[in-house]
Amino acid sequence: MNFLAHIYLSGDNDLLKIGNFMADSVHGKRYLDYADDLQKGILLHRFIDTFTDAHPIYRQSRRRLYEKYGHYAGVIMDIVYDHFLAKNWNTYSEINLEEYAAQFYKSLQDNFELLTPKTQNLLPYMINQNWLVQYASLQGLETILFQMDHRTKNRVHMHEAMAEVQLYYSELEHEFTLFMEELKAQCAIKLNELNEF
Repeated sequence: MNFLAHIYLSGDNDLLKIGNFMADSVHGKRYLDYADDLQKGILLHRFIDTFTDAHPIYRQSRRRLYEKYGHYAGVIMDIVYDHFLAKNWNTYSEINLEEYAAQFYKSLQDNFELLTPKTQNLLPYMINQNWLVQYASLQGLETILFQMDHRTKNRVHMHEAMAEVQLYYSELEHEFTLFMEELKAQCAIKLNELNEF
């Protein structure tokens, strides 16, 4: 799962969302350097990644890309799954996606000093290009894959995966829907556990 799913699965706590969002740039036990809610977000992020990578439905989706894209098949599929979440956002949230994204961007700006340097550097691009909303369209998905490709020095031409995405679109969307229901349920349990400490 990519940015939008990680934020969405964090619930309503702004700091927990931020911790989850920036977790990829917090390694090992460095999460202990952060305030409680940020720590919970980081730990939730790690839980989501572990659950996702091991899940048979997600692995089935990713397998369609593995031969051509290798390790990056997972990176691509995380973004594709965010596309399906954004596309079907009204199924998952009562707040429209544009408003939800704007609220999250404001929360990041209001708490800028808490962000990792990597996240601080990323933030202007994310807001200016409105990544969270851009996920919702196929054109936006292709743009994001192209940008990801640029950040990985065009190693595998990720944007070319649009051909496979469109070929298997209905199957991938169905798999995402089934997987998301399970993931939501598991994250609710994990959040309860984290909030007990």
